Amino acid sequence: MTEDTSPPLGPASPAFEAAYRAEFSYVWHSLRRLGIDDRDLEDLTHDVFMVAHRRFEEYDSSRPIRPWLFGIALRLVSHFRARAHHAREVFTDAPHVHDESAAPDEVASARQQRSILFAALAGLSPEKQSVFVMHDLNGHNMPEVAQALAIPLNTAYSRLRLARADLVDAIVRLRA
Repeated sequence: MTEDTSPPLGPASPAFEAAYRAEFSYVWHSLRRLGIDDRDLEDLTHDVFMVAHRRFEEYDSSRPIRPWLFGIALRLVSHFRARAHHAREVFTDAPHVHDESAAPDEVASARQQRSILFAALAGLSPEKQSVFVMHDLNGHNMPEVAQALAIPLNTAYSRLRLARADLVDAIVRLRA
């Protein structure tokens, strides 16, 4: 983690506490979908909410909070990956989820499919990956995506189209 030189935080407002409780899972899953390894998820999720707490007064409550949190998460992921010790690491294991109701062969197949998807997502450029995760996996509409990423709407649509094509190519290649 980076050294925090900001002033100590005051108590959280009830609105922030409610947002934290409601959106913790969303931030956690978004970070995982952006390729953050399980061992770093807790720290980065905490960092997202620390930044959000510091900037909560700047948040326009008339707008959805998820794209705002995703933008914070995306910037933190970018800084996280820029650190030298992360540039050399290669993660190949997808998160393991065990479904008690599924047969073992179904669990193995689902794990293999998730592994292929995570590997294909990791191969996308950060620009394409962020648009794809926000729109196709997290369900945000394109104007929200464009605003959260501070890009023109048509650029967001273009990146989504290219991300989908690159993802299909990567999945076909990885299955072969």
